[in-house]
Amino acid sequence: MWLASCAHAPLDNPSDPLEPVNRAVFSFNRSADKYVLKPVTLGYQKVTPDFARKGVSNFFNNLDEPRTIVNDLLQFKVRQAAADTGRFLLNTTAGFAGLMDVATDAGLPRNREDFGQTLGSYGVGEGWYLMLPLLGPSTNRDLLGRLADSPTQLGSYVPLTEEVALLGGQIVDARSKLIGSESLIDNAFDPYIFVRSAYLQMRLNRVYDGAPPRELLYGKDNE
Repeated sequence: MWLASCAHAPLDNPSDPLEPVNRAVFSFNRSADKYVLKPVTLGYQKVTPDFARKGVSNFFNNLDEPRTIVNDLLQFKVRQAAADTGRFLLNTTAGFAGLMDVATDAGLPRNREDFGQTLGSYGVGEGWYLMLPLLGPSTNRDLLGRLADSPTQLGSYVPLTEEVALLGGQIVDARSKLIGSESLIDNAFDPYIFVRSAYLQMRLNRVYDGAPPRELLYGKDNE
């Protein structure tokens, strides 16, 4: 739903000097989704019961917890780091390796922190907007964050073939959550700008924990 809520929020024109290249990659990604990823995802949904898909999502969410904990600490969110560590341990044990999210019911909701957010919290600018092949929108800062986060995800400690399988599973799981929302993009006046604005707005909110400074939202002239 963040696409719908954020895409039309006021936002200064982002730094997008690579727009012609980004648009070409965006078109490629949409074609790849239409002819490969979406059919695979629909097949996955058809043969996998709802409870099993929920378990898969929980499992992949649990794989991300070590990354969140490390970035909690890098942002000096000590209490949140302690809570997220408890969440990870509880779901990994009582939740059968993360297949069940018992921690949320126990009062430990999921937090999302990554190194891109950590860099942003230290004042590092987002840099250029980037559209990555198959991986979707990013920025210079978030791309660096992805690379830095890789060793803190459990998938990085398994053999390459299994890591690729995990990544593929994560992509299909993420895509399955967006089935039915494609019309938001398709009906936009300019789908590329819609996605760019929504992504940058979402990342801005995550860096500032949902309360970004007004000057970043509206510009200094509209404070």
